[in-house]
Amino acid sequence: MPDVHVPPPNERAAGQVPPPAEPAGQVPLPNGPAGATGDVLRAGVAAWVTSAPLRALVTGFGGDWPAGPLADVLAALDDFSARHWDFRGGRERPEAREPVLDPATAAQVLAAATALGLVRPAAPRLPGYAHLLVLGGLAHACVRRVAYAARLLRTGPTVGGEVAVLGSFRPLAPAEVRALAGVGIHGCATEVDALDAGVRRSFGVTRPVRAEGHDADHPHRAWSARTYQPVDGPPVRVLAAPSSEPDRRRAHTADTQRFWAEHVRLTTGDPVLLVTAPIYVPFQHCDALRTLAVPYGCGIDTVGVDPAAAEVAGLPEPTLTPGRYLQEIRSAIRAMRALHAALG
Repeated sequence: MPDVHVPPPNERAAGQVPPPAEPAGQVPLPNGPAGATGDVLRAGVAAWVTSAPLRALVTGFGGDWPAGPLADVLAALDDFSARHWDFRGGRERPEAREPVLDPATAAQVLAAATALGLVRPAAPRLPGYAHLLVLGGLAHACVRRVAYAARLLRTGPTVGGEVAVLGSFRPLAPAEVRALAGVGIHGCATEVDALDAGVRRSFGVTRPVRAEGHDADHPHRAWSARTYQPVDGPPVRVLAAPSSEPDRRRAHTADTQRFWAEHVRLTTGDPVLLVTAPIYVPFQHCDALRTLAVPYGCGIDTVGVDPAAAEVAGLPEPTLTPGRYLQEIRSAIRAMRALHAALG
């Protein structure tokens, strides 16, 4: 493992709380209290990417563990995962192919995904947060995540600022439209439409109290913001972000997080809670560390939807396969590489 300095407790700022505990047997994600130093985050990246489950997975797919400093290890793992675990080839996630794996390899992938934090949901660590972010995705995921966020507000931590529901103008595929119709949601054409419908359904609102946006000459450049005010609780804002590279692609997760940060007053030390699916927790957590924690000094906790929650029962849920887990382990590696580069 590269030589990474982790400050002892007496070097950390007074009053800062420790990072959230991980489920037993799970490799901790990079994290730290709000305003954590680069050394703390670098140590977290090193611990995750050099962990025994990831080492064993690389070996199981015929790889040799890379040598050298952490930046070189991350680059080598990025390259290795591109050759062995990238089943998208630049396509959207639903279009990824599923690899044919023998039962022993499939079992090893599931064990590694569990240990690396892609399987088991975890509860929020703190009793209260400054803001709660719900990250968009496929249509069924949008509805599930919004429903789970509404549950958290009723039963879990308080939110002193706003709930921000983040998405883009990605067109829905026919299968997504059918999935929404199956739970009584109609008229959605884009990801942000699905998020908006989920907000109206789960938060009991009908009309936004404020709506703004910009209709550009291309959906990659357009943006919109709709703010709802539930009877109880904080305001809920549904944002569709523009792409930071509109000539190349649609807005991705980091774009939406950065766009939100530009529309809200983040204060150093603000704890922020992110809601996504368990399979995406490692990569989206690291994206949030890079786009929010590093520049703004806020704290980040990321949780996945608990499938046992009554509020998400009956909502469509995809079948998670070994190929899906390998793809998102690769996403996590790439997000950690980007985070490490941002730390300098």
